[in-house]
Amino acid sequence: MSPLEPPRARRVAVIGGSRVPFARADGPYATASNQEMLTAALDALVERYGLDGPGAVGEFVAGAVLKHSRDFNLARETVLGSALDHRTPAYDIQQACGTGLQAVIAAANKIALGQTEAAVAGGADSASDAPLGVNDRLRRILLEARRAKTAGGRLKALAKVRPGHLVPDIPRNAEPRTGLSMGEHAAVTARTWALPELSPSSEQERALSREAQDDLAATSHQRLAAAYERGFFQDLVVPFRGLTRDQNLRPGSTAEKLAALKPVFGLGDPGPTMTAGNSTPLTDGAALVLLASEEWARQRGLEPLAYLTAYETAAVDFVHGDVAGGEDGLLMAPAYAVPRMLARAGLGLADFDLVEIHEAFASQVLATLAAWEKRGLAPVDRARLNVAGSSLATGHPFAATGARIVATLAKLLSEREGPARGLISVCAAGGQGVTAVLERT
Repeated sequence: MSPLEPPRARRVAVIGGSRVPFARADGPYATASNQEMLTAALDALVERYGLDGPGAVGEFVAGAVLKHSRDFNLARETVLGSALDHRTPAYDIQQACGTGLQAVIAAANKIALGQTEAAVAGGADSASDAPLGVNDRLRRILLEARRAKTAGGRLKALAKVRPGHLVPDIPRNAEPRTGLSMGEHAAVTARTWALPELSPSSEQERALSREAQDDLAATSHQRLAAAYERGFFQDLVVPFRGLTRDQNLRPGSTAEKLAALKPVFGLGDPGPTMTAGNSTPLTDGAALVLLASEEWARQRGLEPLAYLTAYETAAVDFVHGDVAGGEDGLLMAPAYAVPRMLARAGLGLADFDLVEIHEAFASQVLATLAAWEKRGLAPVDRARLNVAGSSLATGHPFAATGARIVATLAKLLSEREGPARGLISVCAAGGQGVTAVLERT
């Protein structure tokens, strides 16, 4: 190959995944750090696939959204505390709720270009162990004291401290540009896409009604429970701190039971529809995926579950864009990313056997489906959507969700006879979206 000739892209195989059961915030994992959860998931992957030898994988890529300052090198510290070869390079990545999938894409690119043969990617998040920042006024005083040249100068600076300065800055689930929480943003989108002029169908199942949201949420729980019952997660989920299943799972959930819950978002507007039952709870957990070249897998006698064949990211202007028209809601970026990705790949939604949409909120899933139809894509058969449950049932540790979905979809595809194709759509804070295609050949 000429030095100027670009390398030929190789197929990237998804070999397997590993995650801890997801737990509700301030529950069983209340004292577990991101590193501890990520290490548990990594050690299980190492044991399952024999990755404890020297140079078993070329890289470890992971991230967290809620990070302490001590976690500035989270991925590398996880490697050093795990059974993986401690000489394995590692680095952090963060793209809000898209972190886990973006980590998978980053690792896949290096494998595709021949820069490494195998990698582990994913993420972890703890809503229980969220970092508490020093009050900014106190921070400025402390910095002033540090810069003082004399003891008198330091005392003079410290004398400015007032009781109100001791109140910490607690992380808020709110967008800095708008001050609205993700749930409040989703409520705006739900209201907008429920308008008759935007709805692509009059069918009840496609409306953004309260009933449709509760039905989608109940279905997520029922399908996740069924997947656990048939042993689907036996080689994907490792017990941790007494949990063997996702704590948020409610096998007996029904739309009728969820209908009894009171709305929690959009309360200032008529007819609010979003409740704690059709919204994802704050969650702790970690998830990882093992990726490799076909040659690496063949040498170790490992059968790929699926191949990562396409991916796309997008962002919307949720501050100044067409939010009122439904186009640029905070969580609507996949409405742009998926059509773009499919056009590039020469595919339509009808070409997919399975579709995985991250369920940040039931309303957001329904709005995404409606937006795809508005852009000319075929309706998604609900029988192919999130067939093993998704975030409404499992919970949503922000940086872990992408890797959870990749591993779940890859295994689902591997169970089908013959070629199969799956779509992944993940919305993220900041008005972003990360999407991908997995194929089984």
